[in-house]
Amino acid sequence: QVQLVESGGGVVQAGGSLRLSCAASGSIFSIYVMGWYRQAPGKQREFVAHIDRGGSTNYADSVKGRFTISRDNAKNTLYLQMNSLKPEDTAVYYCNAVPARQRYWGQGTQVTVSS
Repeated sequence: QVQLVESGGGVVQAGGSLRLSCAASGSIFSIYVMGWYRQAPGKQREFVAHIDRGGSTNYADSVKGRFTISRDNAKNTLYLQMNSLKPEDTAVYYCNAVPARQRYWGQGTQVTVSS
């Protein structure tokens, strides 16, 4: 059974940094392109970044140049380094396959950026 567990969120001031982690169990990590998504209060969940097994990446325009996605295939772990955080980055952050699979959504990790 596949399980994705996100961690690393918290409260940070604008301009600060956080590093999110996503630990994957099961075979998902060896099969799929993996990505980060986020959902802000009152908004739909949106794509943030993805990375394939070879390390090729893609980012939403809103985070390009500030966020870096990476993966450790040996540890089945996905990371999101977030720098120069802005209040508009406040959201619950989730990892999932790309395209996302409904059955893989976890609890997410809350990121709150204060101004």
